Amino acid sequence: MLMAGKFIGAGLASIALGGAAIAIGLIFSSLIQGTSRNPSLRRELFNMAILGFALTEAMGQQ
Repeated sequence: MLMAGKFIGAGLASIALGGAAIAIGLIFSSLIQGTSRNPSLRRELFNMAILGFALTEAMGQQ
């Protein structure tokens, strides 16, 4: 019974990590799309994407 609880807990933790992975993919796909629309904003968009990545990773680890 205890082992089943451990497996259920591990599965629930994996679901949260999957959500963080999807969010990171969306951040960088938006970076690519924004850069392709306006290449002159590449540096600003990249800085914002890195900030979003860091915040998403921080929330995913809690």
